[in-house]
Amino acid sequence: MPRVLLRGAVPDPYPFYRTLRERFPLAYEPVLGVWLVSRYDDVSLALTDPRFTQGHRPGDPDCAAHPVLPERGLGEVVERTAYVLARRIAGRGRADLVEEFCRWLPAGALATAVGGACRDGRDLSRLVRRRAETAPAGPCASRTAVRETALASFLANVLGEPGLSALLRERPALIPQAWAESLRRDPPVQVVLRRTSAEVELTGGTLPPGAQVACLIGAAGRDPDRFRDPDRFDLARTDPGQLTFGTGSCPAVLLAGLEAEHGLRALLAAMPALRWADGFRPVPAGLIVRAPRTLLVSPGGQIVRPIM
Repeated sequence: MPRVLLRGAVPDPYPFYRTLRERFPLAYEPVLGVWLVSRYDDVSLALTDPRFTQGHRPGDPDCAAHPVLPERGLGEVVERTAYVLARRIAGRGRADLVEEFCRWLPAGALATAVGGACRDGRDLSRLVRRRAETAPAGPCASRTAVRETALASFLANVLGEPGLSALLRERPALIPQAWAESLRRDPPVQVVLRRTSAEVELTGGTLPPGAQVACLIGAAGRDPDRFRDPDRFDLARTDPGQLTFGTGSCPAVLLAGLEAEHGLRALLAAMPALRWADGFRPVPAGLIVRAPRTLLVSPGGQIVRPIM
């Protein structure tokens, strides 16, 4: 069996995932001491079946026990924060969307939601600092790293697909489909850990009680038995689905979707000619959490103020 820690599996894990799905759907990784599960049906089972315990994703059912953010007006909060950030970037000749947008929007939106109004960059900086000094807003919502990574991966997909950014600028109602497709094809969290509390039968064998299991989200999202043409970014997909976030009520899941939608809207409105910087192409990195660490762009556009 090919080893998960091979250097080649990190820059592009998807050929490795394909080999696992086809030949080793249930495989033991001795270095990590975990069982690797790669097919969609098996990963979905491991994430939802009560015989698998430990671990948590934003959106898993018990998130509902932690209502920490007011849903009313939350979209307006994210929208205002996104436009503040987009305005800061729009006049520049070159910018890094990871450093200057993706890492600010989740923290800034949360800070504004619990801390007060955000009118400009100084307000945003003040609120983020204040937010860092206060108690967490909840076990999922206050952990912004996954949302930052998901947003970076989403923007890389949109800007990397020819004509997609122009289409979404003209038809913003399609942004939620693009967001869901990005989570499926390039999930920000590639691996989620679980442990069996009882014997469980999966494709390729049976797990004993107490087995540590690595659910390969990235492999499951490209399973051809679940998705048609799974390596393709398909905005009109009729077989959607994603495993990054659970299906329960969770402020983090709501925030992530709002940040993707309003973040992209703000960037495309403020920078109609937004494109990659000359010579730049994003390179996703990471084994457990995966996304581009840099998104260099040429803003090249004029500010279009939103209707607030």
